[in-house]
Amino acid sequence: MTVADDSAEEHGHSHHLPAVEDWPRGFGEASWWPFITALGGAGIYVGAALFVLARGEQPILDSLYGSAVFVGSVGVFLVGLYGWVYHAFVKAFWTGGGHGDGSALRWGMILFLGSEIATFGAGFAYYFFIRVGTWPPSGPELPHLLSSLVLINTAILVVSSLTLHWGHVELRKGNRKNFLIGMGATLLLGVIFIGGQVLEYYEFIVNEGFTLTSGIYASAFFGLTGLHGLHVSMGAVLIGIVFIRALYGQYTADRHVSVSTVSMYWHFVDAVWIFLVVVMYAGAEITL
Repeated sequence: MTVADDSAEEHGHSHHLPAVEDWPRGFGEASWWPFITALGGAGIYVGAALFVLARGEQPILDSLYGSAVFVGSVGVFLVGLYGWVYHAFVKAFWTGGGHGDGSALRWGMILFLGSEIATFGAGFAYYFFIRVGTWPPSGPELPHLLSSLVLINTAILVVSSLTLHWGHVELRKGNRKNFLIGMGATLLLGVIFIGGQVLEYYEFIVNEGFTLTSGIYASAFFGLTGLHGLHVSMGAVLIGIVFIRALYGQYTADRHVSVSTVSMYWHFVDAVWIFLVVVMYAGAEITL
């Protein structure tokens, strides 16, 4: 039995800690989980690249390979994310640890979001580059982009940010019931948004024949919306973890660091989507 297990029993909990021994001995708190998460994230891009190479006029490999690498990498990414969050937050709670006032973790999230701005910025730079050229671009005709489904999905994501903020405020007031309602509503709305984006992809790909290889705009569209969808999925996993922890009563008005950091991430994802809708959906339909 480990020290962590002893501590957990002292606090009246019998809880399995999969992340207790997840860092190399002699390296303190250097966890493997960020590396696993990054490996999964890199694999997602590799899978997408392999899929594109398999869809050309002279494919060099079967598209099944790209799809398999993409799906497998998403799994690795989510597993790594779970382990990372568990190691950073959940393990510390069960072992009686803490993060002080949480300022280091909040600044860590701010730095992470800075890197995310750079990632999305590269994609938007590519889109702006092709947008200033001849428009509409040569190739297949663009489908109607700014549909009612997109507007409804946008409203859903905006409302999810409001419910998350409301739940967080209620937690800081000491109202646990409203906090649970806010987190549960946010998680549900996030899942609905992901479902809406999957439906939108189905409409484009199956009914419209608009795919990743349908021209330069299609590559930018699916690249950015797919990247955003991945981030929303990651955010839903984080909110799900927070919601489960909330059910166990692990948050109080004075102890809510992970709620704060996850909220920062979710609001960022919301803001990126609004910008994406304005420039890629509405902007693409404007012709001069």
